[in-house]
Amino acid sequence: MLALNAVRISVAGRARGIMVLNQLDESNQYSGDQQEGNLPSTSLLICSRDRAQLLWETIQSILAGCKIPTEIIVIDQSMEPNTLLSDFQPHRPCMFRYVWCENKGVSVGRNMAIAMASHPIVVITDDDMLATSPWFETIVQALIKAGDRSVITGQVDASQTEDGFAPSIKKDQHIITYDGRVGRDVLFTGNMAAYRSAFEEVGYFDERLGPGTEYPAAEDNDLCFRLLEAKYKIIYEPNALLYHRAWRSGKEFLSLHWNYGRGQGAFYAKYFSFRDAHMIRRMFRTVVAHMIRVPFRIFYDRSQAQKDIHYVAGLLYGALRWRLNSSKVDLERGN
Repeated sequence: MLALNAVRISVAGRARGIMVLNQLDESNQYSGDQQEGNLPSTSLLICSRDRAQLLWETIQSILAGCKIPTEIIVIDQSMEPNTLLSDFQPHRPCMFRYVWCENKGVSVGRNMAIAMASHPIVVITDDDMLATSPWFETIVQALIKAGDRSVITGQVDASQTEDGFAPSIKKDQHIITYDGRVGRDVLFTGNMAAYRSAFEEVGYFDERLGPGTEYPAAEDNDLCFRLLEAKYKIIYEPNALLYHRAWRSGKEFLSLHWNYGRGQGAFYAKYFSFRDAHMIRRMFRTVVAHMIRVPFRIFYDRSQAQKDIHYVAGLLYGALRWRLNSSKVDLERGN
């Protein structure tokens, strides 16, 4: 079995990264003693960076749901604090906690939020999502039904309100349960729910991976792999539906897939082992699957062919860079 290198954090070590915490008198906020309806106490976590309007609309869509979290924690890594959110009080019973943080990286932000969460059930979404009215209740109820050895991930469809494109879409209409080595990436951390004990067991997000790092993707895939290796089940619940905002322009299409490749290559390389060649085989299959269709796509869909080439190039670069950096660290430790 592969060594998982579980990533854990020190809560005290995060204090230096917190620059502004919303200064509301918490006596005026919801105390969290009772949850709306029949849901248990829950914490909803959002990490954001320089998307103030999208973030605000995400929060408002969640608060407009038929059921809402006991608390919402926003970790904001923007250039400047969001004064609207630093003074924000929800109109419904929900503790709102806003933190402006100088440390960058989605994995850093999510780890901070998980460490701050007051409740055993945590739900994670991104700052460019729109929640459907039943989304929050659906994903929490699915987790309760599945139990504490499961993680729920939901459907993500593209929003129709913008003219750009939305990546990371998952639109299957049937419940799917994954366990063991499924050989693919099945966890969408922009739409997930888990018991906090799952993170305490397998480790938090790897802060070397994900947007804001040298390897700007695959932090979700890394967590997915560690959960499955620890014999957790990942359950896809299509009724837990979020809409991913299509705010990205076509000019970002190729660079985004280059970045996805860099992160995915690093993720694969993290687990390279000749004693257990699972990740080596996965990377080989990924390269072949993308490159074998390039000759056909060049004639019939040139943009998709360019996407495949950029992704594979990023994949190989990320894997090589990770291995070289790992070797350098090993040498320094040896000295």
